[in-house]
Amino acid sequence: MSWVDWIVLMCTLAFIVGYGIYRTRRSNSMEAYLRGNNENRWWEIGLSVMATQASAITFLSTPGQAYEDGMRFLQFYFGLPLAMILVAVFFIPVFYKLRVYTAYEFLEDRFDVKTRSLTAILFLVQRGLAAGITIYAPSIIISQLIGWPLNTTILFIGVLVTMYVLTGGTRAVSVTHKQQMAVIFLGLFTALGFLLWHLHHAGGVLNSLKVAGVTGRMQLIDWKWDPQNRYTIWSGLIGGLFLQLSYFGCDQSQVGRYLGGRDVNESRLGLMFNGLMKIPMQFLILLTGVMVWVFYLTHTPPVWFDQQAYTQANTPAYAAELQESAELWNTSYIKQQQEVRKAISIIQENGDLEAGQRSALKESIEAQESARDQVGSLIRTADPDAGDDHDYIFMTFVLQVLPIGLIGLLFAVIFSASMSSTSSEINALAGTFAVDIYKRLLKRDAEDKHYVLASRLFTLLFGALAITFALVASLFDNLIEAVNIIGSLFYGTILGIFLTAFLLKRVKGHAVFTAALITQCIIFYLDFSVRYSWPLPSAEIGYLWYNVIATGLVMVFSAILNRFFR
Repeated sequence: MSWVDWIVLMCTLAFIVGYGIYRTRRSNSMEAYLRGNNENRWWEIGLSVMATQASAITFLSTPGQAYEDGMRFLQFYFGLPLAMILVAVFFIPVFYKLRVYTAYEFLEDRFDVKTRSLTAILFLVQRGLAAGITIYAPSIIISQLIGWPLNTTILFIGVLVTMYVLTGGTRAVSVTHKQQMAVIFLGLFTALGFLLWHLHHAGGVLNSLKVAGVTGRMQLIDWKWDPQNRYTIWSGLIGGLFLQLSYFGCDQSQVGRYLGGRDVNESRLGLMFNGLMKIPMQFLILLTGVMVWVFYLTHTPPVWFDQQAYTQANTPAYAAELQESAELWNTSYIKQQQEVRKAISIIQENGDLEAGQRSALKESIEAQESARDQVGSLIRTADPDAGDDHDYIFMTFVLQVLPIGLIGLLFAVIFSASMSSTSSEINALAGTFAVDIYKRLLKRDAEDKHYVLASRLFTLLFGALAITFALVASLFDNLIEAVNIIGSLFYGTILGIFLTAFLLKRVKGHAVFTAALITQCIIFYLDFSVRYSWPLPSAEIGYLWYNVIATGLVMVFSAILNRFFR
């Protein structure tokens, strides 16, 4: 990056952190530190909820997902609007009535302390792992792209976030989220605008999208009922609904955002704002990825976007094969480029392609993708730890194509997104441990100042743990899927506990506690079977369905076991 980009990046980050520390320097009570004195208005809640969900993984991995697979991932969010309505109607009034600091306090009121503690621990494990990934994910990409050591990048992000959360707690998270979302939207619209401008002058935006449509990348909805397929309208509406319902209704990193609202109506409006804005936002991010793919149809991309993995694979044992694969890739790319230019010219003249022309274009693109897959397969053979390069695609485009100044802005987007999600997670982890474990089980009758100090110490502890996990984590093939898979392993059980509390009024604590333990073991067993085809060799199911299965099992087991625990 140029010195201009560095100035843009560092000034943006310095302003966000400095503003957050300054505005929240007097958070000296539990009410202020964990609920922000209930000062947030609906639009602040909405932006904070969106910022918590929009991690750096969203902007690194989602465009890469669209580059490879098209727009189908949007279906993942189709259950979100309904989830927002259900949380607003059923969850928020109960939380406000009980004046809870965390969602899990409600479970002691409804069941008992062991159910509250179990649910809090499930959240701490799940969100603790996710917090490490939200630091590690952007760090490993950024470190390679701008030349920083990986550990330095992890420490930079982790320490920066922990510093302002330590100072101001929940209010610091909400205050900084406004600036972070402003940077995120500015960067997103800038990148998309640049691509639209370029494609307009290179054959027309609609013509380019028709080329993308030939490969199915513009297909938004898959109507097939296929539990093995991760992204269909059914997995999105059903599995996605349960995942989003658990995330927004039972995950303290989100619950803490709307518990800081001025009243019930402000919190409800904030969630409705998120429900209306999230799908269009994800659509634009995915569309950006598809347009990057269209851009590289006529502008030569790297043979492999993860240049470090490509270089490491180029050893004497594999150099000849890698060179041969690269030459095959280059030959197929030239042919694809010719077919694409011919297709755009025909579309400009006739408005569309005939069947034979579409077939020729599709064959050339598939041949080039096959050659690229061959390169990737060889790289993974040379280095079994190497993953796919999806997460490097968008930022490679940013570094290679965008003008000076915009590069710094886009890197500020990645850092801001990482900080926004990580700050919510660390704040939620510290608050949950302080309220549901420390205050409830270990030290019940201390003064308010003691718990504020304890919350700050736990913030420091969980910040350090997240950084430590990030330092030792291994890269998943696709980072955004990694976070969602981790969530799906736990969210169904947690949601099942809450829905049992709301819907099965006769079920008592012993029954739901036992049901949750049994269900969590079953989900771990199922996921192990799906991954390793053992001990269930035919187990094939998309991870979104874990949420539905676990929720149903907890409720069914609770109803059955309740008869034995009377």
